[in-house]
Amino acid sequence: MSTRTHQITLIAGDGIGPEVSAATVSILEAAGKQTGCTFDWHRYNAGADAFEKTGEYIPKALYDSIEHTRVALKGPVTTPIGGGFSSINVTLRKKFDLYSNFRPVKSLPGLKTKFPDIDMVIFRENTEDLYSGVEVMINPDLAQSFKIITTKGSTRIAKSAFDYAKKHNRKKVHAIHKANIMKLSDGLFLRCCKAVAEQFPGITYAEHIVDNTCMQLVMNPWQYDIILTENLYGDILSDLCSGLIGGLGLVPGANLGTECAIFEAVHGSAPDIAGQDKANPTALLQSAVLMLHHIDETDTANNVQTALEKVYATGTTLTRDVGGTAGTKAFAEAVIAAL
Repeated sequence: MSTRTHQITLIAGDGIGPEVSAATVSILEAAGKQTGCTFDWHRYNAGADAFEKTGEYIPKALYDSIEHTRVALKGPVTTPIGGGFSSINVTLRKKFDLYSNFRPVKSLPGLKTKFPDIDMVIFRENTEDLYSGVEVMINPDLAQSFKIITTKGSTRIAKSAFDYAKKHNRKKVHAIHKANIMKLSDGLFLRCCKAVAEQFPGITYAEHIVDNTCMQLVMNPWQYDIILTENLYGDILSDLCSGLIGGLGLVPGANLGTECAIFEAVHGSAPDIAGQDKANPTALLQSAVLMLHHIDETDTANNVQTALEKVYATGTTLTRDVGGTAGTKAFAEAVIAAL
């Protein structure tokens, strides 16, 4: 068996980040031994912990590493609400022009939820909208945020969604918007989506207003196959959809650009349970599975996903957030045993 070594930038994060990152790395390395895949981890941190050590929230060495490896696996990093430093996630996405936020939402075997057999994908534009962070104080009592929507940004995220649908035999794409109110910005987004949809006549295209979408998702989520949307709506809908399958601890995410990619869990850093061996590494592990597919390690990816699903189907070594009693380390060991 030939050995293939991949250089990966690893950002452990803070809160539960170091725990779920360590669990994920241990599983990937065990799986890689079976398929001839090894990893050269370039380890860095970001956020408050990095600032204390380097004086930078995102050290230059981390930027350089991602530019070199072109692939990063990132644990959750805390972003303060209100004041404080800018979102690490948003900063990295803008720095490397990671315009496509790809989040598959799929039910895991053995988990009892009110919405069984969910299988949908969210394509969220990742670099503009209100997340551009363009804000001004008009006066002490008036703050203004600018919503930035461009033809380039809207077209390329729509193209990503339809290309994926064609490649993976998905049948329907819903563009989610609020163009009835924001006629110019969301109107531009819809025009771009329609123009791309015309290039894919075999895929059904539909449009839903975002507030109606929230209602539809909790009444009949199975009507959705691919959700295509702007940055803010995509963030909100991602959390809603994760609740359909059991929570934020289960949903993976990929931030994709033309040059680099960063794979991360959808959930936050959960500092209230940090260091207590309670965190569920499933979201980051499934993000790592997306990463393995991205670097063409399909066999390793499939082995990890199969082992993970075996652990859930058996149901004896699950973490507390999904009804079990196991800790982070025990869960990781169960997945390794199931490989």
